[in-house]
Amino acid sequence: MELIETGKIVNTHGVKGELKVVPWADDPSVFQNFKTVTIDNTSYSVRSVRYQGQNVLLKLEGILDMTAAERLKNKIIYAKRSDFSLPEGTYFIADLIGLTVVEDETNRELGTISEVFSTGSNDVYEITCPDGKKRYFPAIKDCIRTTDMETKTMRIHVMEGLFDE
Repeated sequence: MELIETGKIVNTHGVKGELKVVPWADDPSVFQNFKTVTIDNTSYSVRSVRYQGQNVLLKLEGILDMTAAERLKNKIIYAKRSDFSLPEGTYFIADLIGLTVVEDETNRELGTISEVFSTGSNDVYEITCPDGKKRYFPAIKDCIRTTDMETKTMRIHVMEGLFDE
């Protein structure tokens, strides 16, 4: 069973052990699919999920009061990969890290994806080049040509001025 980082517990909510979670999914409603979550290698059954703005309020079996909930503050929540259904052409960040990035027009290897930043309008991918330099490109249709998870390769179009020094 492979686990995926799903969010971070940032606070408690109320006195009955509810947890306030910042979700790391594009759509927080994915939490409705979770029967269990894992925190610090311990599995918890999900009792209820509700929302507060963009945050998730999560009630877990065995977390009965604020004191128990406070012990989980600042912890990362993991869910089973099988609990997610991603639309075609959508990937987990964990699967993108380490992909080799190739310039589509020249077949030149640019480096590997080393980080993904969420900026609001679109993600930005950090490439670590063979010389150790970092370069950045937006995760938009105009840039990304193909993503091949079998060959662990992403082909991109380098827009004019994107990597100018």
